Amino acid sequence: MLLSAAGTASLVLNGKVQAQAMLSPTDPQAVALGYVTDHLKVNKAKYPNFVAGSRCGLCALYQGASKSASGPCELMPGKLVDSNGWCSAFQKKA
Repeated sequence: MLLSAAGTASLVLNGKVQAQAMLSPTDPQAVALGYVTDHLKVNKAKYPNFVAGSRCGLCALYQGASKSASGPCELMPGKLVDSNGWCSAFQKKA
């Protein structure tokens, strides 16, 4: 029984560590959405709908605190995105 509890705790902690991993711009989902870690470096020719000043920290999909350096995103489960990043799924918070 003790080993079972230790195993469960290990899985929970493992999940937490994995949830803390930063999203890489080379991740297939990130590439598909045009994710960049710096919204000032968006390819405006490729993404003409980009609006200056839009960034992950101001997106409705961003789950981190507004002034945090990074946080979870609904589209990137188990990963953290840079709050200064941007992707083509940007939706301004209400």
